[in-house]
Amino acid sequence: MLPWNVEDLTFDQTRFSGKARLFPLPDLVMFPHVMQPLHIYEPRYRDLLNAALDSDGLIAMSVLESGWESNYEGRPALIQHACLGKIVTHQQTDDGQYNILLLGLRRVRIEKELSPARTYREARVKVLEDFYCSENDAERLSLQAALSRKFEQSLPAGQPANPAFQELLSSDVPLGVLTDLVSFALPLDFTTKCALLGESDIDIRAKMLLEALESPTDGKPRPVGSRHPSYLPPFSLN
Repeated sequence: MLPWNVEDLTFDQTRFSGKARLFPLPDLVMFPHVMQPLHIYEPRYRDLLNAALDSDGLIAMSVLESGWESNYEGRPALIQHACLGKIVTHQQTDDGQYNILLLGLRRVRIEKELSPARTYREARVKVLEDFYCSENDAERLSLQAALSRKFEQSLPAGQPANPAFQELLSSDVPLGVLTDLVSFALPLDFTTKCALLGESDIDIRAKMLLEALESPTDGKPRPVGSRHPSYLPPFSLN
């Protein structure tokens, strides 16, 4: 059984204002179709979460550019693309912090960051819909089979026994969903993950991912956390 209710994937773009609350992190590249646990403790992000819970439940997981360390408390530069997510569950601790599960919904492009009006950052964003440029279904089936096979080969020893992965690899999961799950689950380097997040053409994204899985790393990837392939990876701290 997949780790979400299909109804939770619905996103009515006509009801989205285009203004997003930004939750920037330096080491997490979020993707649509995945569930991410987060522990919220910084006051500004607790404010962000409270605002989201009081309205549409949406948060845009953005990514800090290199060099963020010197200005983390301010407004360091962001990668252009982000993932708009929806709070699925939340639990407040006794000291006012939160544990949440965030479901990735859509790719977005940050068009313009707004002037500071709250303790957290906000921006105007454009929702980017996935698409297939080619109509070659036969080639796409081959591409999906190759990606599933390469994904299975990339899992640590014993991981394929996980029922969730077995179902994923044996089911008719759409190629776009598969690319996002694989992109998120495997410890690819930071630059590759950001490029995959920024690509809306599903065929191109799948080919990029296959190339990344077939190419040895240069040994110097930007860290993306010590997460294991899982739909519920370890908590990311803000």
